[in-house]
Amino acid sequence: MQNLKISLITVCQNAERTLARCIESVITQDYKNIEYIVIDGGSTDGTLQIIDQYKAHIDFFVSEPDSGIYDAMNKGIKHSSGNIIGILNSDDFFAYKDIISSVASVFAEKNVDVLYGNLDYINPNGGIIRKWNAGVYKDGKFNWGWMPPHPTFYCKRSLFESLGLYDLGFGSAADYELMLRYIHLNKVNVCYLNKTMVKMSIGGVSNRSYFNRLKAWRGDFKAMRKNGVLFPLLCVMFKPMRKIMQYL
Repeated sequence: MQNLKISLITVCQNAERTLARCIESVITQDYKNIEYIVIDGGSTDGTLQIIDQYKAHIDFFVSEPDSGIYDAMNKGIKHSSGNIIGILNSDDFFAYKDIISSVASVFAEKNVDVLYGNLDYINPNGGIIRKWNAGVYKDGKFNWGWMPPHPTFYCKRSLFESLGLYDLGFGSAADYELMLRYIHLNKVNVCYLNKTMVKMSIGGVSNRSYFNRLKAWRGDFKAMRKNGVLFPLLCVMFKPMRKIMQYL
């Protein structure tokens, strides 16, 4: 199983508050065949000093302007060489030390193209705000507003090569569009890992204002129409409603 190389990509910009926690959660994983890539968007705070402290654990690093978070992710993917690729953003961290071992085990033992799991949203003190237990995927679930947590999303690098990277034309919905494209439209083989994989800090870009939220909904709708969701207008309403149960 250790022969399976897992590429992890961390995208950051001015992340001095959370980056060390993120990197520590990567380098303390009990799975050793990890290629770790850090893509910085040109930080002006103490982020680069933190990265320098951990440079012995980072296989590829670049700091330069980009066209946003998904452009940075695409950059990381293009520089990766692993069999499996996952994203761990700078304000997120792994919930346990055996997460990548669990991911590698599934890909090694099953006919799987994509894996996803569960996620906890946390406040600045580490308290859990909401739990995203994604559940088993069944064909058609995207039609009802379902999606997997992107920070727990891992896939074979061959999918990026054959089905494409993150499409920057969808704004903050680029991750949703990619998962729709892979899972819903192209019906790749999917596995649900019923385990909390990532702790994610609250405060994503798409939720910082009503204007950003409206832009995110427009991106969602555009992604749904492109990838064959049956009733996009209804689905746009169902998607945020699913979050209510996560709080409960």
